[in-house]
Amino acid sequence: MSANSTESFWLEAWYQGRWWLWLLWPLSLLLKLIAHWRRHLQASKAQPFAVPVIVVGNITLGGTGKTPVIISLVRHLKEKGYRPGVLSRGYGGNAPSYPYLVTSNSPVHESGDEPLLIALEAQCPVMVGPDRVASANALIDEHQCDVLLSDDGLQHYRLSRQWEICVLDAERLWGNGLCLPAGPLREAPNRLKEVNSIVLNGQISTDQSASPQVRSLLGRAHSMALTPTQWHQVSEKSLDDNICALGNLEGIDHPSSQKVFAMTGIGNPNRFFSTLSGLGLNTQNQAFPDHYAFNAEDLSYIGESPLLMTAKDAVKCRGFARPHWWYLSVSADLPNTFWTQLDDFLLAQAPVR
Repeated sequence: MSANSTESFWLEAWYQGRWWLWLLWPLSLLLKLIAHWRRHLQASKAQPFAVPVIVVGNITLGGTGKTPVIISLVRHLKEKGYRPGVLSRGYGGNAPSYPYLVTSNSPVHESGDEPLLIALEAQCPVMVGPDRVASANALIDEHQCDVLLSDDGLQHYRLSRQWEICVLDAERLWGNGLCLPAGPLREAPNRLKEVNSIVLNGQISTDQSASPQVRSLLGRAHSMALTPTQWHQVSEKSLDDNICALGNLEGIDHPSSQKVFAMTGIGNPNRFFSTLSGLGLNTQNQAFPDHYAFNAEDLSYIGESPLLMTAKDAVKCRGFARPHWWYLSVSADLPNTFWTQLDDFLLAQAPVR
C-alpha cells in the first residue's frame, strides 16, 4: 500500500467511525496515559520567556487551517506595531543545523513547506527546529521579536505559553472521538476547555451541532472562513508573480469544458477540491500525502493542461513549474470578536513587552 493510500485509509476510518478501530482502544488508552505523564513532566520544566507566546495548534491529525491563521495573526500584529516571529517544527524539512532561519530564498527541502509559505506571505522571521524553546530564544535574541507565534506545538509543553488557539475542521471535528491510533485525536476533546480560543474552520453540520458534547465544548468557538482571493502563477522566482483575479484565470478560457487538473498534498484535500468546485471549475483531482515532496515526474501526467494547486503545494513546485500552473491564495476571515479577544490579551501582556 502506498503512503497516499495508507494515509487516506486511516483518515477515512477515523472520521467515518469504522467499528474495528475499537480493537485498538487498549493501545489508545496506553498512549493516552503516556501523553498525560509526558505533559506533566514537560510542563514542570517550562520556563517563561521575556515576551508573550501564542500557540496555534490542534488536537487532531489532519489539516485544520492553522497556516492561514498564523499568517493573518502576523499581519494583524504588524499592523498593531509588534515585531512578531514564528517558530515551527519544520516538518518535511531537513536543515543543515537548528535553529534554522527561514527566508524567502530557503530551499523547501531544508525549511519545510509551511514555514517557507509563512516566510513568503507574512514577511516575518520564521525559525524552525525540533527544539521550540531554542527557536523561541533565537527569535528573541537575534531578531528582537516581541511576540512569538508557535505554528503547531499545542502538545509541546516544554514551550511556555500565555495564549492557546486551537483550530478545528468544522466538518471533521474530532472524528470518532478516540485518541491515536484508534482515532485521530492527539488529546481528548476535553482539552478544548483549557485553551483560550477555539477557531472553527467552516460550518458544523446539523447532525454534529445536535450533539450535547459538541455544544458544550464549542459554545465559545469563533467561526472562520478560508476565502479564496487570487490566482498566482507558480514561479521559480516568486509566489507573487503574475496575479489573476478569481474570475479571470489566464489559460483556462472555458473552465466548464476544458480539461483542468488539480492536485494537492494537504491534510484535508477535499476542502481544496470543494473550493475549486465552488468557483465553477470542473477539475480532475489528485490527492497526495500531506507535506508530500513533489518532483517533476510526479506531475508529468498533466501534460500541457492547466494545473491548479494550493500555496503550500506551490512552494515545492516552483523550480519545475510550467507556465499554465496556478495556485490559489486564501485569506483566513475571522470575526471581530476573535480580534478583540486577541487585542485584550496583548494589552494585558503590555508589561511583559
